Amino acid sequence: MPRLGVLGWPVAHSRSPAIHNAAFASLRMDDWRYQRLPVPPVLFAETTRALGPSGFVGANVTIPHKAAALALADRSTEAASAIGAANTLTFAPDGTIDAENTDAPGLIAALKTSPRGMRALVLGAGGSARAAAWALRQAGASEVSVWNRTPERAEALARDLGVRAVGRVEGADLLVNCTAVGMDRSAGGPARTPAPQKPAAEGPAADAGALSELGLTSAQAGEYSYVVDMVYRPGSTPLLLAAREHGARTLDGLEILVAQGALSFELWTGRPAPLAVMRRAAGIEGDGGPEGG
Repeated sequence: MPRLGVLGWPVAHSRSPAIHNAAFASLRMDDWRYQRLPVPPVLFAETTRALGPSGFVGANVTIPHKAAALALADRSTEAASAIGAANTLTFAPDGTIDAENTDAPGLIAALKTSPRGMRALVLGAGGSARAAAWALRQAGASEVSVWNRTPERAEALARDLGVRAVGRVEGADLLVNCTAVGMDRSAGGPARTPAPQKPAAEGPAADAGALSELGLTSAQAGEYSYVVDMVYRPGSTPLLLAAREHGARTLDGLEILVAQGALSFELWTGRPAPLAVMRRAAGIEGDGGPEGG
């Protein structure tokens, strides 16, 4: 039985198993299975190397393992090497591991519009931020800037990828959040702040807190013409809610998840990905256009 999975810590929130298993069912690939693989960083290398001998064909990689996945691989594509992170691993019969990055082309595909000529601001400095910054630069954005709460990480990313680090969130045409801020903690998402000693705030107060972690206010979120959030959660994220309230065009992380997942699916199986099926399994409605667009 060919097996696939998604490596992360945590990973309980991931919708990738539902997306890929629905694709297998629609194509009558009844012997294929895709599962969650919760692996802490200390066990990542050991666990990943054991997947191929255990019957795994490949694995997606999510927070916080994308840089480690690239370092572990025996071979990597030019894009993954340039980005400095991998989100897709393929286990060869001879025991070697190939690394690819489908986050970058997945983002561009999900945008449904060319970023050429746009000024783009990327929030974050992890693997997803690296992929976004590289993809936007390659796609012709006129300027790509990156902001992170730890300035040294933003500066390191900027040096590696030839983009600009900024000390504060500033204006742009396109805003892309690549941090975990806004993820649904109840679904297993990572906690970005210590657990509260009293009931957690809900509604506007919680939304304002999440935006503050991104260096934004609600009004500032609406100053961008296009806002993308890599995070996905029921009811949308505080960032996207604020952006829509002010009339900005938005793109949910689920659209990007499906786009990059489809590329991984095709890489592993050699078959065209059934995009409509995968979108429905992700819980996306409509014709595939960006939200608010």
